[in-house]
Amino acid sequence: MVKTSQTEQLPAQATSVRARKPGTLMKRIIQDKYLLLLLLPGLAYFIIFKYIPMWGVLLAFKNYQPFLGFFQSEWVGMDNFKQFFGDPIFFRLMKNTLLLGLYDMIFFFPAPIILALLLNEVRIAFYKRFIQTLIYIPHFISMVIVASITYLMLTTEGGIINQMLGEAIGRKIEFLTSEDWFRPLIITQSLWKEMGWGTIIFLAALAGVDQEQYEAAIVDGANRLRQLWHITLPAIRGTIIVLLILRMGNFLDRGFEQVLLMSNALNRSVAEVFDTYVYTIGITQGAFSYSTAVGLFKSVIGIVLVLGSNYLAKRAGHSGIF
Repeated sequence: MVKTSQTEQLPAQATSVRARKPGTLMKRIIQDKYLLLLLLPGLAYFIIFKYIPMWGVLLAFKNYQPFLGFFQSEWVGMDNFKQFFGDPIFFRLMKNTLLLGLYDMIFFFPAPIILALLLNEVRIAFYKRFIQTLIYIPHFISMVIVASITYLMLTTEGGIINQMLGEAIGRKIEFLTSEDWFRPLIITQSLWKEMGWGTIIFLAALAGVDQEQYEAAIVDGANRLRQLWHITLPAIRGTIIVLLILRMGNFLDRGFEQVLLMSNALNRSVAEVFDTYVYTIGITQGAFSYSTAVGLFKSVIGIVLVLGSNYLAKRAGHSGIF
């Protein structure tokens, strides 16, 4: 083994020292000034609308009184959290939110993947673009419109589906007021509205698959199903895992607007989730500190789910998100 002499190590050390000089950093900043200027709007957006508002989480540890102001309001520590965890409604909110999140992961998350795989098998470009356009359109429809369409189709007073059911089975079903039908309606609305839009990322990932792999598989006698299993799915596995990890961060976010529009006095026991509860307590009843504590709890759970799923992905041999 040839040992490197100290004289040979000195130039490398000197180069490393020169690379850390402030002048080199300023030179790079000046050299890339236009790229950094392009970065400023996005950076300003996150600072103003994401990081500065995080100061407001301190309300969760105060008994905020508007006439006293933020700094003069009494510091109560964990009292708001203790009150929330001790309230019987906590378990109902947790159950409703977790069930909707579980249904979302089971039915909604795989749907764009399956649809993207099906679209990828369409070989006629015109039909493929036409189908993509049709399934993208619902994404741009307001949730208010979606809820209105749902009401017009399912109401027992003239709804087309209930009219058909009345003629077919002789009775109508209370879709809009039934506790049993609330969660299926929420998932169905989400599927119709966002499933097509969710295929964009997966179709982009599928576009990057090397076509020579398919040609080699055909030569080896692999049918379309085996090509899908051994080539297509492994190629987009990383994308699926990254999106799954990011989805876990929103596991407790159940779509405030959608749930609020579809809930009523008859299904509220299964419809009320953390988001609607924060709105009811914080905005309509003025319990700002208490509602902030509820929202902070939900955010902490989201962070834990992201870190946990990322850790499991890394343990399974995947890259994760960080």
